[in-house]
This record gives sequence, C-alpha cells and structure tokens, in this order.
Amino acid sequence: MEPPDETRSTDYGEDVAATESGPASARVDPDMTARVRKTAIVAVVALALAFVAVSIDRYVKYRRVARATDEAATALPAVDVISAQPVGAVQRLVLPGQTAAWHTSTIYARVNGYVGKWFVDIGDAVHRGQVLALIETPDLDAQLAAARAQLRAGAAQELVRKAEVELSRTTYERWRDSPKGVVSEQEREEKRADYESAEARVKSAQADVALDQAHVDQYTALAQFKEVTAPYDGVITNRDIDIGNLVTAGSTSTTTPLYVMTQNDPIRIFVDVPQSAAADLVDGATVVQIQSGTAGGREYTAKLTRTSHAVDLQARTVRAEVDIPNASQQFVPGMYLKVAFALAPKGLVQVPAAALLFRAAGPQVAQVDASGRLSFRNVTIARDDGSVVELASGVAPGDHLALNVSSQIRDGEQVSARQLDGTAVTASTAAGR
Repeated sequence: MEPPDETRSTDYGEDVAATESGPASARVDPDMTARVRKTAIVAVVALALAFVAVSIDRYVKYRRVARATDEAATALPAVDVISAQPVGAVQRLVLPGQTAAWHTSTIYARVNGYVGKWFVDIGDAVHRGQVLALIETPDLDAQLAAARAQLRAGAAQELVRKAEVELSRTTYERWRDSPKGVVSEQEREEKRADYESAEARVKSAQADVALDQAHVDQYTALAQFKEVTAPYDGVITNRDIDIGNLVTAGSTSTTTPLYVMTQNDPIRIFVDVPQSAAADLVDGATVVQIQSGTAGGREYTAKLTRTSHAVDLQARTVRAEVDIPNASQQFVPGMYLKVAFALAPKGLVQVPAAALLFRAAGPQVAQVDASGRLSFRNVTIARDDGSVVELASGVAPGDHLALNVSSQIRDGEQVSARQLDGTAVTASTAAGR
C-alpha cells in the first residue's frame, strides 16, 4: 500500500513564467530629464566663464610684468644723495666709556684662625681703620703666651749672669790688687779669665732676651691682625666669610678673600680712542662731555686726565682716562657711559662713512652733478670717526655725493638721485623721470 501524497500545490511556477515571458517596460519622469539638462548647461557655461577669467588675468599679469621689465631695463640707476657739509669749529667724537673705582682692594686674612664676628656687609660705607671682622686665633694666642714666658725666663737668666759677672769682677780685683808673693800669677790670670767669661755670658743672656723680645713683638704684631680693618674710606662690594669659617693667612689662588672694597670718589672713566684721533688728545686740555643713560641724560663736564701713550696692537686704540668727582656716588664702577671729546677740525668737509668707496686707486667718493651724471673723485681722509669722516681734499662743501654706490655703476653714468638731506637735485631728478 503506497503512502498518501502530502505535497501541496502552489501558483509560484505560473507566476514566474508569466513574469519572465512578459515584455519589460520602464517609465522616465519628463521633469527630471529637463532638470538634468539644465544643470549640465549651467556647468558648461560656468567652466567656460572661469576659463575666460583665468586667461584674462594671466594676460593682464603678463603685460604688467612685461611693462615693469621694460621700465626697469630702461630706467636710470637710483642712488641716495647727500650734500657734503663744512666742518665746524669743534668736532665731537662720541665713544663708549666705562667707569672704574679709584681704588679696589681685596682683603685677605694675615693670621690663621676662624671668623668670630663680622660687622659689615655688601653696600656698607666704611671708614679708614673701621673694624670689619674679628678672627679668633687660639694657636697665635698660645704662641704669644709662650713667647712672653720665654722672655721672662730669659730676663731672669740675664739677672743671674749679671750677678755672676759682679762676683767674678770683685774676685778678680782682689786677686789683681794682692801684693806680690801672696798669690801666684797663674791664679791671678785664672780669676781674670773667669771675670771675662762671666761678662761674655751676660752678653749672651742679653742677646737671648733680645731674641725673645723679637718673638714677642712678632706675635703681638700678628695679634693686631685679629681685627680686620678697612684700609681707606670706601664701600664694601663683596663678602666671602661667615661666622665659624676657617681662614688662612696669605693671598694665594687657593686662599679665600674676606672682603672686596672700593673707593669711588673720585672715579675713573676709561675710554678706548681710535688711533686716528689719538694725536688730538692732550692730557689736561681736551674738554670731555660725559653722559650717563641711568642719570636721566644728565651731562658732566671734565678734562682728559691722562692717556696710555701706547696703541693697543689688537684694537688699534689708545686708552684714555678721565677722572671726575663722585661725592654723591652717582657713578659706580662698571657703568656704561657716553664720552664726547671736543676735537679741533682737521678736514674741510665731513661726509657719512657710507659715501666712501675704497678701490685700487684709494679712497673715493661718487659725486652727482646737476645733470644727474655720476663721477668718481679721489679724496684724502683727514679723520675717521666711524660713522662720519672728515675729508681734507677732493670734495667741496655743498657737493652732492651718492651713498652706497653699486659696483655696477660706471664712471660718467646717468643716475636717478634721491636727495636725503632736504636739498633738491632738480636736474638729476628730472633726468630720472
């Protein structure tokens, strides 16, 4: 007997067949097609406009660069021009200076010991002989006590020797004055020798006492250095000690100083003067103006005190010194100052250092005439102050000189001048236009 068929029939197959065998159909929205077409047209127009704009911009820039290139190729070289100025009756040479103390002292210990007390610190004003610190010296105190004891023993020994010589003297005199035949000559000579020996022992004892006294004086003198005192009126600038510090006598490289002090009234001002101006400095006659940037720009007048009368081989300068009173302590050592020397003129005109040219023919300047033509002239330098140069020949007051002339500009070339000091160079400027 066969089992019953439980398979259920469906319409899936018929549906598939009907679907696959039927014709495919698609619907397109007419409005969507119109929008796509319009967007494409707008994009193409925008790209075309952008291309045209970029092309026009590049063309304009190209023409601008070409025009600037043509103008630069045909333009005259531009130079800055100044007028040569006549030299005044007095020339001011301004140089940097530095203050230095009148005296600077590093104070060391003269005895071995340790610091018991110190009384002054940095910045304190001290007077000559004022006690700065006390040094405890137990070793020195013991040596002084021993020397004094030795001196007392030597003095007592001297008294003993004097008593012995007195006894020897009286004994010798009795034996010497005795009648002949009472004592022998031998005994008389022995008593005389005893007396002379006693005198020698007295002199030896006196020498020992003098030596002991010298030891006492030595230790007494050293004991005075237990008080560290100021050598002059001044200011403490450094303190390297504290209570209990061990100190050693001496001033070697391994010894620590106790104090450093300076005397600042009067105060020295050192200036390194260029070799070119050294011959114009006369000790005690050259007037000097001193200006301090920390004193509100106040100026002080002084005179040159001395110079080193020697040129430094490295810097080619001469060391000059100016001494000024400093009772109010407005200056301290190490300050930067501006020092102006009043010097007699040596040249006819003065020009900026930028107007000079150094070539094979020597120093020259570039003169610009009224027509704007540049020419080179040989000049003679009378004094070089760094930024300003005095010329003795080659240039007259009022001549127009070019600054920082390029090496590509030739002699006789036409230039476009720009006046820097206010006076016009009309023909030159017109030629430039």
